[in-house]
Amino acid sequence: MPQPFPLTALIGQDALREALLLAAVDPSIGGVLISGPRGTAKSTAARSLADLLPDGHFVTLPLGASEDRLVGTLDLDLVLRGGALKFSPGLLARAHNGVLYVDEVNLLADGLVDVVLDAAASGINVVERDGVSHSHAARFVLIGTMNPEEGELRPQLLDRFGLMVQLENCFDAQIRQQIVRTRMAFDLDPEAFRQTYATAQLQLAQQIRAARAALSGLTFADEVHETVSARCIEARVDGLRADLVMLRAARALAALEAALVVTGAHVDRVAELVLCHRRREQSPDARPADSGGQSDVRREDDREGGQSARPDAASAMEPRRADDADWGYLPPEPAGITRVKDVIPLSIKKR
Repeated sequence: MPQPFPLTALIGQDALREALLLAAVDPSIGGVLISGPRGTAKSTAARSLADLLPDGHFVTLPLGASEDRLVGTLDLDLVLRGGALKFSPGLLARAHNGVLYVDEVNLLADGLVDVVLDAAASGINVVERDGVSHSHAARFVLIGTMNPEEGELRPQLLDRFGLMVQLENCFDAQIRQQIVRTRMAFDLDPEAFRQTYATAQLQLAQQIRAARAALSGLTFADEVHETVSARCIEARVDGLRADLVMLRAARALAALEAALVVTGAHVDRVAELVLCHRRREQSPDARPADSGGQSDVRREDDREGGQSARPDAASAMEPRRADDADWGYLPPEPAGITRVKDVIPLSIKKR
């Protein structure tokens, strides 16, 4: 198996690296969705993270995978014959304590995405077939990648990813050259390149393990809850998932930095990762809809005369102002009427 690129050698992707580390410290955050064009180190970063975890599992979920391959299968025939339940593990079981990577997650069947997100959030995979069920631990770091040019992810599924990073092409000449030189050095001699970053990698791996151990000991002060609520309300997010994820991400960051308490500064640093795919922008021209579905002109007419604003026969003939609510309305005009006897063919008259 090819040696993964060291995460500590990744250049110009600070937000991506931080998001991956937060998910590694606390997988219950719900994983990381990485959106960006081709060639922006999405898959490289995902493989790099697995190299820092204790077990180092890196499992890829193919787009054409079946649900049985994902969750595992139960041998029901053996159960019916009175035998013990036999479970064949799937990809979720193999990814336990490692990384589950879903490339082009926006092209994966929605049903499979639901299953993956459920397991990522709960840490448990439940398989049920014909009244027989089996469950097992499935605590993994979920990393999904997508290229927005190939289609979007449904909002309902997008919201369930804990964090999101939006990558862009780099147009800084110096950074581009540095990235290319680093990559070429790795491709030329991966083992020697990794040895250069071995100390930094070891320190980061130890930092992740220590943060996981310290996670449960960190609590949230009222000020932190207030900061999180204010951020989520300002972003006009749906539901409370953003609040929960932001608190978990802030706690993971505090643990990663060996802080004694979670502070508002930790919340500020993780807020954009939590909100960038959940923020709802309000149109400047939007205004609340009235309860009756009527226009302001209609309501004004009702208040003044107690009558509907629909024009009657008399008012329809009155000239209309340019600012009238029914712009484009044309008053009724008399239609031409032809007497039938005047159009009877001559041949019929003679009969």
